[in-house]
Amino acid sequence: MNSGQVHSGLIIVDKPQGWTSHDVVGRLRRLAGTRKVGHAGTLDPMATGVLVIGINRATRLLTFIVGTSKTYTATIRLGQSTLTDDAEGEVTGGSIAAAVTEQDIRDAVSALTGEIQQVPSSVSAIKVKGERSYARVRSGEEVDLPARPVTVHRFEIHAIRRVSSGRLQDLDVTVECSSGTYIRALARDLGAALGVGGHLTALRRTQVGPYGIEQASTLEELAEDLRLLPLDEAGRALFPVRELSATEAADVSHGRRIDPSEPADRPVAAFAPDGTLVALLENRGAAARTLLVFAPGGKE
Repeated sequence: MNSGQVHSGLIIVDKPQGWTSHDVVGRLRRLAGTRKVGHAGTLDPMATGVLVIGINRATRLLTFIVGTSKTYTATIRLGQSTLTDDAEGEVTGGSIAAAVTEQDIRDAVSALTGEIQQVPSSVSAIKVKGERSYARVRSGEEVDLPARPVTVHRFEIHAIRRVSSGRLQDLDVTVECSSGTYIRALARDLGAALGVGGHLTALRRTQVGPYGIEQASTLEELAEDLRLLPLDEAGRALFPVRELSATEAADVSHGRRIDPSEPADRPVAAFAPDGTLVALLENRGAAARTLLVFAPGGKE
């Protein structure tokens, strides 16, 4: 452990298949030499792609990243339903999908685009009476989760392939959606709308907020070079920016109010004259107040 050698920032990981998000956090704790590591939104073990990791003080930014929009590429199989709504669960039903036409599929996809009410997968990490839903399902309990509003900004079909002598159909798609949207649930609901059942066979997250797969590094690459996005750079990418005077920076660093910021309806990243992230500000009444205060330069 090299505690103290790595300061605060974000690491964009290309999560490998078969790893849990917690596994990745554990690996980064060892690589970064600190226990203060967290992630901005779980990826299932089957899924690959962008997982945003926060190190030290940057963990305080993760709650803001969790709420950003996400983009995925996925493969949906029509003709089979599974217990987990993905390929890791046992097949529980389905019907031959040979008669489903491309127009049928496009109409059903259109109905699942925009603002919709979605019932999360029962094997999600949502807590039910203090216990994760997936744990209750695995213990044999039947879990019914309430629907909740999500937004599917884009649900684009790239290819439709007939497999298993035409009994099944595989769709390659891209989905851009709001935080809290379950791609497994989209696959399930698409299959249900077409009357044949459906589940997810592949999932890759390609974008989380401003961070894309082209910025991500594999765990093997990070073991050779721990590519850390500095806290200051992360603040500029995630929030509107306010440049402070030296007096304002001193006031903010001590939690004092200053004149209101623009835009007024969201947090603003406030920077000292030397370019370091001082704080996140939010307007309250006729003044801007600190939401979070960071040490100058993100130092520990």
